[in-house]
Amino acid sequence: MRVLLTLSLLATLPCALAQPQQKPIEIKAVVINMFEVGADTGDTPGEYQYWVEREHLDTVLPFPAGYHDLRLNPKTGVLGVLTGVGTARTAATIMALGLDPRFDLTHAYFLVAGIGGIDPLIGSLGSAVWSDYIVDGDLAHEIDAREIPNDWKTGYVPLGKSTPYEQPRTARFGDDGNVYHLNTELVDWAFNLTKDTPLPDTPQMKDRRMQYAEEAAHRPPFVLRGDNLSAATFWHGKLLNQWARDWVKYQTDGRGTYAICGMEDTGTLQSLTWLAKANKLDINRVLVLRTASNFDQQRIGVTAAESLAETKVRQYSAYMPSLDAAYRVGHIVVDNLVANWSQTRDHSPAATLVK
Repeated sequence: MRVLLTLSLLATLPCALAQPQQKPIEIKAVVINMFEVGADTGDTPGEYQYWVEREHLDTVLPFPAGYHDLRLNPKTGVLGVLTGVGTARTAATIMALGLDPRFDLTHAYFLVAGIGGIDPLIGSLGSAVWSDYIVDGDLAHEIDAREIPNDWKTGYVPLGKSTPYEQPRTARFGDDGNVYHLNTELVDWAFNLTKDTPLPDTPQMKDRRMQYAEEAAHRPPFVLRGDNLSAATFWHGKLLNQWARDWVKYQTDGRGTYAICGMEDTGTLQSLTWLAKANKLDINRVLVLRTASNFDQQRIGVTAAESLAETKVRQYSAYMPSLDAAYRVGHIVVDNLVANWSQTRDHSPAATLVK
């Protein structure tokens, strides 16, 4: 009787369970963008659109566990993911992607390609920044600036500390996710491969950059190395710029130099780090590229508040050129990885390809 009952239950199971599971799609490169202002194609672009159109990411894959549908080029193995704005959405989306059984990400390379605000001491509008260090700007204690002691430079205090930049720097809870150090050899390779890439410039960008005193700000757009401060709060102004410089120095023990800010990259790196521990991917295959849509502070003769009022999506000083620059620089890396897949699948391009 028990045997007959068991057979009866098995007969009611979906036929799909009796069929072999479909083999996961091997992904060669994942392009991670954060926002889109309209449709994925055919209108004013956000960070996603140029990648969708120019990398022919024509296959739409529903992704209900993430922010937005995924897009794939089945011929090249390039997958596009749109995370949404902010560390929370990004971390959730990337974790969902890493656990999605449809994909084999164990040999994939990951490229974050977005825009951000640049330090005029380091670079200029439309410039492209490859980063070694991704530093979190949210995990902290904070006292309102109107209440800080006279000898404090800032109201931000590292977690577990009592004063700004208190030494020795130690994470309060072990690995707090304050700092992510990318594979330097891979960043070296990506920078050397793209450092001479021509980037778009405009008369409007030239006029705006000449309103800043710093020499680097006056340069036409260029590709550079510099570190990334990731904070969900969209901060702005000279005083917070100095905080960003000091915070990156502190959190990297003096090794990092702040260059550009974004809002999501520590969320991305946190999920990728844990997915790597679960053997879902290789954390040494991650690159972060941010291009300068605006300066992170006011120009001469303008207050921080007035400058912030000008700093809105699609109104940034170099909005369209920075989107173009992110693709122009980033696609060289992605296309190279795909074209050399017989080598790069199992070996880092830093070791197998000519720099």
